[in-house]
Amino acid sequence: MLEAFRRRRRNREVVERLWDDIVLRARQPERFEQGGLPDTVLGRFESLGLETFLFLRRCSNDPRLTELSQDVVDRFMTDLDHSMRELGVGYLAVPKRMRKLAGRFYARVQALEAPLALRDRNALAHALCDTVFRDAEGGDPSKAPQLADQLVAGSDWFDRLPVDSILTGQISPSTKGFGR
Repeated sequence: MLEAFRRRRRNREVVERLWDDIVLRARQPERFEQGGLPDTVLGRFESLGLETFLFLRRCSNDPRLTELSQDVVDRFMTDLDHSMRELGVGYLAVPKRMRKLAGRFYARVQALEAPLALRDRNALAHALCDTVFRDAEGGDPSKAPQLADQLVAGSDWFDRLPVDSILTGQISPSTKGFGR
């Protein structure tokens, strides 16, 4: 019983370290300046969602990371919930907004997965225009190719992470050029 409690606590600590690193990567100015995302609440949501998506793609390559990746998704949703409440979204409206944001996130995952897997930057830029730039008002869709390049570089960076580093929460994000 005590060992199960210790394991959950260790996992929580690992998830927090991973989440902090994902957030750090998502907040890099290049994502907004060169990638064209607006520096708004929705633009930051999009950036965080993209970085979470890249992390989840990496985790999907190894069954040892399945549980941890779900914990990171749960942490993402908890962060969104907390942020909405801080922004003053009413208590009764939060669940509805959470469903909407979760739907947006999973729509991006579905739209971006195939072009990213094929490293098809043109298709990826088009998918970004159809999803991210359509919903994040104030973004610059003409910079979708640069954002696509950032995602490919970020995906490559995550793909190089050793499983043991992920399992211990030691990913030390490269923030220069998103892993280039």
